[in-house]
Amino acid sequence: MKVAVLQFFSWPERRTSLSEVYARALSRIEHMDASGYDAVWLAEHHFSSFSVCPAIHMVGTLVAARTSRLRIGMGVSLAAFYHPLRLAEEVALLDVLSDGRVNWGAGRGFARVEFDAFGVPPQESQSRFREHVDVVLAAWTHERLTYEGEHFRCEDVEVLPKPLQQPHPPVWVAASSDGAIAWAAEQGFTIMMDPHSPHREIARKHFRYRELLAEAGHSAEGREIPMARLVAIADTSSQAEEVARAGARWLADSYVGPQHKPVLDITDSTFVAKESTGAIERYMDGVIIHGTAEEVTDQVLGLREEIGLHYLLCAPLSHRSFELLTDRVLPAVAS
Repeated sequence: MKVAVLQFFSWPERRTSLSEVYARALSRIEHMDASGYDAVWLAEHHFSSFSVCPAIHMVGTLVAARTSRLRIGMGVSLAAFYHPLRLAEEVALLDVLSDGRVNWGAGRGFARVEFDAFGVPPQESQSRFREHVDVVLAAWTHERLTYEGEHFRCEDVEVLPKPLQQPHPPVWVAASSDGAIAWAAEQGFTIMMDPHSPHREIARKHFRYRELLAEAGHSAEGREIPMARLVAIADTSSQAEEVARAGARWLADSYVGPQHKPVLDITDSTFVAKESTGAIERYMDGVIIHGTAEEVTDQVLGLREEIGLHYLLCAPLSHRSFELLTDRVLPAVAS
């Protein structure tokens, strides 16, 4: 099993300086480089203290300078908000500067505040995302690019630099809804699976994705499918439960509360948060992996069999969770 970290840059209650938030994250990433992690995936968010990292490609260059082995994932580039040629340039440049260590993850976005602030009509989010991904891949694989789409067009443009990895960095698309999974399978894209769906929903979606891949004539062989899971680990089970519940409250307030009016449902289709209490209990029941290091190790190994978990993308909910994940869980599950 490969293990990676989905790195947020959270600023809860703005208790410390943002400089310290970034310094702690980078220190953690340097420690990951010396451990057995496969990658760090940088989470892009805008206009919220939930995670203050609006420029993951810029942060990626700093990660590249401070590490030598760790792969650098975009978790994810919110493709609909970019000029697609600029996006192609930035990710390719990072691939060159990191000596070919980029994992490119692309996503559609869901927060209404982001769509409103960037002037992207929510009803165009899907078509823009898909077109921009197409443009980026075409820019990387054509010496000169001519493109005519619904939202973007260009003629005879040489996009430089080209990525160091050829024909381009490995590509994942974030897919949570059934429609997104079906589109990714039809196109032959490898998916990343969200941290908000219960384990049973991840299993259903994973199985359906593999079915649809085969129906579209694509092989599932050799695909690494990161499954993002929230993790709370402590020295006792009760302490871990406290960390998990605090994390669930933070997520409910930041992500799924109805006050945020999300453009699309980021959870499974059977759940829409009506109030914070319901969201918290849902995260506690089958979404967040929590317990002592030994208990979490057993849960992770169980999920390998139950849901086909072979690439664990962890989002630790505390610094102690990260320490125990690194020192005691990672050696027991990583391969």
